[in-house]
Amino acid sequence: MSGFTYAVQKKCPVCGEETQVAKLKARLSVEKTDEDFCVHYKEVKASLYHIWVCEHCSFAADEKTFAEVFPDRKKDKILGFVAGRPSPLPFSLERTERDAEISFMLALFYAQLTDESLAKQAGLYLHWAWAYRETGNEEKEMRALGHAAHLYEQSVMRERYPIGTMTDNMATFLSGVIYYRMHDIDRAIPFLSQLMGDKSLRENEKKLFEKVRDLWQAIREENPGEG
Repeated sequence: MSGFTYAVQKKCPVCGEETQVAKLKARLSVEKTDEDFCVHYKEVKASLYHIWVCEHCSFAADEKTFAEVFPDRKKDKILGFVAGRPSPLPFSLERTERDAEISFMLALFYAQLTDESLAKQAGLYLHWAWAYRETGNEEKEMRALGHAAHLYEQSVMRERYPIGTMTDNMATFLSGVIYYRMHDIDRAIPFLSQLMGDKSLRENEKKLFEKVRDLWQAIREENPGEG
């Protein structure tokens, strides 16, 4: 399996040391993509490698966050915690479910420590759920999905959008689609209904509207009388 990953050196945005991280090789074969955007590849369980972990200071985050320039205030807050602590996840080109679990726990801890947006934290939980989905751990997948849905709901109510490239409509959709994946149709419908009734969605976010429409139709077909 490790033939589909390779090691690269990256500079940790917190301690500044060069650390090894595992990246996935290009041209992987896509088997399918789930309603919540989880991509399944034939060769590798990609979500297990979503989080990078510094070998030196144990800072953990996704690739995009790793590439950011952190303000001193943020770095000092993290370094104040990690000082003298060895990394709990040694570098490996092949990760187990437990390795991925540790990486996501670390990433969420640092996201909360540095007051990352609720939307960012929700995204981490969603990717964590995908990792469990790929390893077949449905119980833990459902738990992680529940955290993701709750945080997306809270984010839409409390945070100002856009957040990065995410719109409030996308966060609303993710709340609905996650509840759909959790087989909680009663909680999924209000989010999707809200988007179906938004006339501007079709014009401003056409691809998202098509996904909402398709999921709405699937729910109606699977649950006659709903919607």
